[in-house]
Amino acid sequence: MESENAHPFIKVNPRFQKLIFIVLLILCLTAGITPPIALLLGLVVANVSGHPFLPFNHIAIRYLLQFSVVGLGFGMNVYQAVAIGSTSFLFTIISIVSTITIGVLLGKWFLIERKTVHLISCGTAICGGSAIAAIAPIIKSDEKQTSVALGVIFILNSIALFLFPAIGHWLQLTQQEFGLWCAIAIHDTSSVVGAANKYGTEALAIATTVKLARALWIIPVALLTTIIFKNKSSKIKIPYFIGFFIIAMLLNTYISEITTIAPKVVLMAKIGLTITLFLIGSGLNFNVLVSVGFKPLLHGVILWLFIAIMSLVSIMYFI
Repeated sequence: MESENAHPFIKVNPRFQKLIFIVLLILCLTAGITPPIALLLGLVVANVSGHPFLPFNHIAIRYLLQFSVVGLGFGMNVYQAVAIGSTSFLFTIISIVSTITIGVLLGKWFLIERKTVHLISCGTAICGGSAIAAIAPIIKSDEKQTSVALGVIFILNSIALFLFPAIGHWLQLTQQEFGLWCAIAIHDTSSVVGAANKYGTEALAIATTVKLARALWIIPVALLTTIIFKNKSSKIKIPYFIGFFIIAMLLNTYISEITTIAPKVVLMAKIGLTITLFLIGSGLNFNVLVSVGFKPLLHGVILWLFIAIMSLVSIMYFI
């Protein structure tokens, strides 16, 4: 969520503002900057000097994230992906249904506007900002409702990127356990991949596969939303880049020549992810937090805690 009316704490000359932004962006291309650090640098830019290219931020994030996800597919194996997907299928259904149901009930209890509640619930249950972008036109939410939902999701995503790896190490979760947990409990694909990448290579493969399989649930949830909100005219946005991710896995699995260039593609994808998180951070000005409001943020936090704790307990003791 970008706030075009946000003002940084320090008034900086526009040329110097652009120079700061470009230098930090280039710095994110180096191996020394991890995704969490990139997000932190973005937050500093947003709140200290300001984002000089804010109107283009959303487009850049969308395409960079899609490129990064597809690139990561060249580091994965189809057989592994099928095995991971089959074991998490039932868990995914239960977590999505329970999260949306509890989200709706919480929204009624807090007396929050219905459309805002539905957006936050779907974003928490499926894949964050992507789910909100797909659902918003169907329920015909206005700009404020959509912005509040995105603000809640992106704020919690930023926290999760730092918090989840720390909790994972504290609880001594295995690579498989952490990969599955962050794919279920962190909202956006960017933060899921960022957290898993920090935890380990195996966690990254599992998290990416499960999260993208989860993202496909946008389609049935969007169809159900159309019925509930009685809007038959809206088109459903399908995340087509997931198809390219699958093609990348197929190429890496069955064409031996691909394996020579696959590591370089994966490295570029990880750099793209780092830049993506820098851009996400640079769009999160303090004004975003203020504009969200207490009740929607509390709603999002409680719903997030529910899915995080429920999924963690299930993974540790029942899966």
